[in-house]
Amino acid sequence: MNTYTFKDGSQKDLLNFSGTVPVKYAGNSYNIPVRLWILDSHPFAPPICFLKPTANMGIAVGKHVDARGRIYLPYLQNWSHPKSTLTGLIKEMIAKFEEELPLYSLSSSDAARQSELLSYIAKITEGETDMKSRSKTGRKNEGCFDKITVVGAGDLGIACVLAVAAKDVADKVVLLDLSEGAAKGGTMDLEIFAVPNVEISKVNSLGNAQTYLDVIQSNVDLFRGIIPAVSHYSQNAVLLVASHPVEVMAFVSWKLSSFPKSRVIGVGANLDSERFRYILTNLLKTEVLAKDAWVIGEQGEDKVPSWTSCNVAANQTEAVAAHNSREKVANRAMEVLKGKGQRSWSVGLSVADLVDSILKDKRKVHSVSTLAKGCCNINSEVFLSLPCILGSSGVIEMVRLEEDPLVQDKMQSSAGSIHDLQQQLKL
Repeated sequence: MNTYTFKDGSQKDLLNFSGTVPVKYAGNSYNIPVRLWILDSHPFAPPICFLKPTANMGIAVGKHVDARGRIYLPYLQNWSHPKSTLTGLIKEMIAKFEEELPLYSLSSSDAARQSELLSYIAKITEGETDMKSRSKTGRKNEGCFDKITVVGAGDLGIACVLAVAAKDVADKVVLLDLSEGAAKGGTMDLEIFAVPNVEISKVNSLGNAQTYLDVIQSNVDLFRGIIPAVSHYSQNAVLLVASHPVEVMAFVSWKLSSFPKSRVIGVGANLDSERFRYILTNLLKTEVLAKDAWVIGEQGEDKVPSWTSCNVAANQTEAVAAHNSREKVANRAMEVLKGKGQRSWSVGLSVADLVDSILKDKRKVHSVSTLAKGCCNINSEVFLSLPCILGSSGVIEMVRLEEDPLVQDKMQSSAGSIHDLQQQLKL
């Protein structure tokens, strides 16, 4: 008997079996370690099945296995008592694993790094606050605290730590330094000039890259070592992704974590939207337009201005005139916006703004990267910036945008290029 934690955070002591199943693949024999959790409703309900890899094994995510090692088989989906049995399940498991091996061997150096990552992640998630531990009044129960972990100690990671600490939105901030060398990642200065409630942990990263695709793949490989462990130890967390390109890395985090889409968010166009509205209000003196103005789409040159509502004109002529006038103002604001770079400290302030809305359950609207499938006639699984209401469980609701064919065309174009890039990555 062991304690099993369900996706909603609830726990239950369940009977479980651990062992290996024999698999032949490419002329070699392997013993695949698995664990079967038996529910109270057995044999009428199927068991919950997981791989149980050792420290020198990596999970090969595929059609039958997710990033956390959970096993999905037609036999489980079609489970029916008394026809379905555990021995029948194991036979199908062997057959499917012989088609697609679910584990691979890590090199000794990668195994050591993965083990180190897992131990650090287990450490930094100790005492984690369950989202359900808050009372109905919104106050924390005694003994619980809010914690933010920043993974990566480059300029952006440190900027996020300082901005979050300055806003005082969390009881504890943990910085996980993945850089090689004691003074590389800039954490040395944070250790010298101790910042209250900030803890630093260090662990080596996983290699270097050269081409743009290699850089993204390197980030994906690093995320493969981090995200499944984070999602295992912090099952009620909200993942806020700032790694470049944020749309792709948010998608990768969503796939690797097996979290619901609402709890995986990219920083997206939050900074650009806030700047855009500031420019409209303070530089171009069009406060009425700024109220419902957003920058959406993907970060970079292909971002596009949009509005969540429009004033109803008395007739079509007035509507066209108002639209043209607004478009001219928006173009001027976007030109000003192009001259503003996204420096680390600026993005750090934006991250702190988003964290504040999430931890304090503010239900405030932000333009963040979220799963855009179904919006603007997008049919692929891609993350794009859209105005969303954020709260303690992540994205509460997506805010409806004003319909504009030009905006839809640009969004679909961005979705197509991002999807093509994702297809080239090895998850």
